[in-house]
This record gives sequence, structure tokens and C-alpha cells, in this order.
Amino acid sequence: MKKWIIFSTVFLVSLSLVISILVLWKADAPFNEMEKKAEQLALTSKSLAIVSDSYAYNGNKPYVTVFGVDEYGKEKAIFVPITLEENAIQEVFLQDGITKEQALAVLHDEATVKKILHTKLGYEQQGAVWEITYLNNTDQLNYVYILFEDGQWWKRILNL
Repeated sequence: MKKWIIFSTVFLVSLSLVISILVLWKADAPFNEMEKKAEQLALTSKSLAIVSDSYAYNGNKPYVTVFGVDEYGKEKAIFVPITLEENAIQEVFLQDGITKEQALAVLHDEATVKKILHTKLGYEQQGAVWEITYLNNTDQLNYVYILFEDGQWWKRILNL
């Protein structure tokens, strides 16, 4: 009887682990597919010659931010809408704005930060923005948006 209990327990734990992994893998598949399509569009539209990274950004309109280098060797960020409309692609040269580290420095100068959860470059109606999500000292969630071009605060959503 003891062997059956051990076998059943090990089987159920193993089954739960396998199902959890499959669910997480399947849940991430649409994001991976959209990122690959956006990267391909950035390459075929000649916006980028080499792609180095990409991720989804969900602001007022969802975009995929694709980082890379153009044919002249300049680093760029391309903002591809999830509709994959080539004429709606936005782009910025990374040298024309503040870096991720500079955006974090602006945040640390003005706020008390316990932990940075993520920092993403995205596109909003104002142009390119750094979205920084962090926890403050009281473990409350905060979102701040810093303009890419000059490092000014655009929007803050605090103490969630």
C-alpha cells in the first residue's frame, strides 16, 4: 500500500509539472511568433540590416520593439505595430536619445526604488518612451514613462 501512495504522489507531481510546462510554452508561442514576424518585416522593409533583440510593448497601441543595426552601421530601434503594417513602422536612432541606464538614473534621482521589474523602450503618441516598472520601499507597483529624446518625465502611475 505504501508503494502505491508513493507511486501515485510521484506520478501526480510529475504530471502536474509536465502540464505546467506545456501551458507556459503554449502561452508564450503567440508572442514569439509576433516577434519573429516583426523582425522579418524590419529586415524586409530595409529598416534594419541586422536584428539583435525584440520584445512586445503594450502601450496605447501594441508594438513590437526591434533593435538592430541599419545598413550604415547605426543602431536603431524599430517599432512595428502588431498589425504588421509597413507604413505604420516608427523608428529612432539610439544615439539620438537617452540610454536605458540614463533613464534609470533619472528614475533613481526622483524616486525611491526597491526593485526594478523591467525597462522597455516603446512607442506612444508622444514618440519613443522608456517604460520603467518598479517596486517602491512599500512594495507598491509603479510605472513611469520617460521621453526617449530628452529624458523628461512623461507619465507616472504610482502606488498600485
